[in-house]
Amino acid sequence: MSQVPNQALPKYRFDWKGAAALFFGGFVPAMALSIINVLMMMLFKVNYQFETWYMVLLNLVMWSGAILSFDYFICRPQTGKHLRFNFSTKNLSTYLLVFPLMLGVIFIAEFFTSLIPISGPVFGPLYEYFSEMMEQLTSSLWGMILMAVLMAPVFEEIVFRGIIQKGLINRGYSAKAAIWIAAFLFGLVHANPWQFVGAVLLGAAIGYVYERTKSLFLAILLHMFNNALAAVLIYVGGTESFAEYFGISVYLLLALGLVLLGVFYYLFTYKYEIHHSE
Repeated sequence: MSQVPNQALPKYRFDWKGAAALFFGGFVPAMALSIINVLMMMLFKVNYQFETWYMVLLNLVMWSGAILSFDYFICRPQTGKHLRFNFSTKNLSTYLLVFPLMLGVIFIAEFFTSLIPISGPVFGPLYEYFSEMMEQLTSSLWGMILMAVLMAPVFEEIVFRGIIQKGLINRGYSAKAAIWIAAFLFGLVHANPWQFVGAVLLGAAIGYVYERTKSLFLAILLHMFNNALAAVLIYVGGTESFAEYFGISVYLLLALGLVLLGVFYYLFTYKYEIHHSE
């Protein structure tokens, strides 16, 4: 994948209008598909809501609709150009730095997630509902790979890093503020406290790498890396927890994460010169 020339990339801005375009662009086709399913239930007594192919289709129309809506209603009117991103690859040195860095953040995120209660009058029922949803999602191997390992990284990185984070920077926000705002919103869409914490930390790490390298391709790869590790743990060990699978303390996992993050953040930031045109 080659570097997209700087002048070819649209300088769109992200504000409340952009947020509305994303929300309604995703909501309308998702609602239309849901209405079709309700009609099928009424007419033919069939419910596709929990079928893997239906969930794949629902994710596809929702995220595609959001991205196309932002392109048509925001990007083109603001810039006169259609939505484009830099999907350039980087040399091997970059990958050898960012993947261990990401693994460190994954370990740290698991530690903080482990501190959130899973029982009690508030968290108990919520965790039970979340666990049932995850069990449903992981019941189909091909569905989980398609949705979690392939589709989610592509669509979510385009929206949260490519559109929101970059759009906020184009609007005048500092890179640090844009990274954390996009990461916070990324956490919110996961709609449960256990994924929220990890998603914010992982989103901030991916956002930082994206801001420095300008490569959305690299951001997508890091997201795929995280989701693929979770998928492997689930199907090999029946858990998403590294600490549980390897039988180690979450505090040891935290220590390993801090070492990985500290070492490879230092190398990435100060020892490796990143070449880009923006």
